[in-house]
Amino acid sequence: MSRINAYFKSFPKYWRNYILLCVFGVLSIHFPFAQSTKRSDLEDQINTIRSQSNFNPQDTTYINLLNSLGAELRFYNLDSLLILSKEALVHSESAEYQKGESMSLLGIAEYYSDRGDHTEGISHYTKALVLAKELNNPNLILRLQNNLAGEFGYLGDYAKALSGYLESIEIAKRVDDQLMLSILNENIANLYATQKDYKQALDFYEIVKKINQGIGNEVTSAETMSNMASVYADMGKLDYAMFNINSSITVFEKHDIRDWLAFAFEVKGKTYLKQEKYKWALYWYNQAEMLHKKLDDDRGEIDLLNGMAEAHLGLKNDSISQHYALRAYKISTKINFKEGTQKCAGTLYKINKNKQDFATALKYHEVYQSLSDTLSRNENKKGLTMLKTKVEHEKQKMALVRENEMALATQRNYVNAALAILLVFVVVTFLVHRGEKIQKKLNKRLQIKAEELEQNDLELREINETKDKLFSIIAHDLRGPIGAFQGLLKLFKEKEIDQTEFLNFIPKLRTDIDHIAFTLNNLLSWGKSQMNGATTKPRIIPLENIVEENINLLSEIATNKSIKITSQLTPNTMAWSDANQIDIVIRNLISNALKFTPKDGMITLKAIEKNKHWEISVRDTGVGMDRETQEKIFDDNSNITTYGTDNEKGTGLGLSLCKEMVEKNGGTIWVESYLRKGSTFFFTVPKASKEYQKAV
Repeated sequence: MSRINAYFKSFPKYWRNYILLCVFGVLSIHFPFAQSTKRSDLEDQINTIRSQSNFNPQDTTYINLLNSLGAELRFYNLDSLLILSKEALVHSESAEYQKGESMSLLGIAEYYSDRGDHTEGISHYTKALVLAKELNNPNLILRLQNNLAGEFGYLGDYAKALSGYLESIEIAKRVDDQLMLSILNENIANLYATQKDYKQALDFYEIVKKINQGIGNEVTSAETMSNMASVYADMGKLDYAMFNINSSITVFEKHDIRDWLAFAFEVKGKTYLKQEKYKWALYWYNQAEMLHKKLDDDRGEIDLLNGMAEAHLGLKNDSISQHYALRAYKISTKINFKEGTQKCAGTLYKINKNKQDFATALKYHEVYQSLSDTLSRNENKKGLTMLKTKVEHEKQKMALVRENEMALATQRNYVNAALAILLVFVVVTFLVHRGEKIQKKLNKRLQIKAEELEQNDLELREINETKDKLFSIIAHDLRGPIGAFQGLLKLFKEKEIDQTEFLNFIPKLRTDIDHIAFTLNNLLSWGKSQMNGATTKPRIIPLENIVEENINLLSEIATNKSIKITSQLTPNTMAWSDANQIDIVIRNLISNALKFTPKDGMITLKAIEKNKHWEISVRDTGVGMDRETQEKIFDDNSNITTYGTDNEKGTGLGLSLCKEMVEKNGGTIWVESYLRKGSTFFFTVPKASKEYQKAV
């Protein structure tokens, strides 16, 4: 599978990646990389613009979004690409927005190319190219010329295809577009691979690998390795094929590039098929088939279906083999793909021969033989045509080189004279600026030292603030209850109170000890996070269980105040978060609600499912807060201590800790409160999502 609409399996898949890197990079809107998320974001942006009262369909941002969404949907819903591109074209023409027209025509051309109507594809690519040249946009010109070359390859005009690629290579060199150089050389490699001229193909792949190393993009390299793996499999070099395709699969899974991952699975299946390991071949073909269900890529599906047919044939599952072969044959015929039709006819011939349906077998054998003769004749013509085109191109290139050398020789004399003058000027300038450079270096060193001292001073102040806060909380909220406990024990030891009186103090002591334990837990969690010792380890957690555990834990306090705590969280409220940290958040919020809710009150916990997260709320019927208090309670530097409805004490640390824990888990926390009516604390956590099965 090649990387930009070139020949055979050329352009389609890499097209999207190049769009992201080259064309839509000039748009004012930047999109995320995840495919489904990106499409959803584009749709949201389009709907937002349409809903505005001053919406104008001729707005260039709106037109660019239409073209971007069409490109994203190309391999998932091809008809949507045509609809969006036509709409963008109408608005671009009305707005006289040439770039939008060119991009819209490009999208329409892609639709016809993928549907197998290459004449229409060439027509729209040509119109788009004319506009791109008027705009003098080299990146767009390169892409369109590359696409045109691919369309000529589909039509069998390999001279024009190769000539177009070679011409585009020269342009790419002039503008130093390394990515397009990689794509164009890989498309030429694919031309040779389809002719089974594997030596020439691998020579060009080696050129591509060197360019890719300079680009330093692992996805680009993985795409090339996938194509090389396919060639190695066809050559019978199965170890090389397996090494390359395994490396590619790792990268595609890492970046969730599903169209290329489907192709990589198909190549891995083909490699096992060549080894006659039919069950393993089917395993990987099935992996590819699952991904293809969400793609709209007829050419990519043909080899997959025919490979599955051959694997089932090897396992003697003739009826299943026939099912897949007929599907592949139908698609190949629909898009007039001769190589695919030939392979499917060969498989169907074997299947019907095994079934002893010799009439049907003969029919498919005749189709296979006819196409083999046609392709064989075409292969010879292709080889000669491509060789001739390459030789003519090299001759033209050498002629240009000689002309340039002569022009350079003339210019060299002038340059040498100018260099002599410049040399004197440079020496003088060097001496003048040398002192300035030395001074600048010294100033820079002094500035760096000053910044380092300032940073150290800031860190020391933060450490001192943390220490002061720890001692303040210990002195303010822990020393009192502990001192009271010590005093009571002393009275009991010195027999100033009897056992009965001592036992009467037990409930109060229990409350104080629970308060101390709760405060210490918060204090230790906060101190650990401040010292950079608390790490967040997210996993799938059931929020309803954590809520129930904390309700049970705090039930005695609620019972003492006649407060009813209710959880309305449904089963399977699964989140992707650190269980310990979320446990601290929920416990603090319930404890806070208990503290500020008078007797016979109610606390209710709910979870609302959003697009990507859960929104958890803790609502109470307590005393509420004024606006000034709401603005301060989450402040890191706040140490507000407020007595509860039963004179319960707190550190003022709990809500600050909640905010930190929620944000560590990728969420947000806020409060809505009204005096004498109660408060509702909200926080969000990411939902647990199911990933498709990774291949190993």
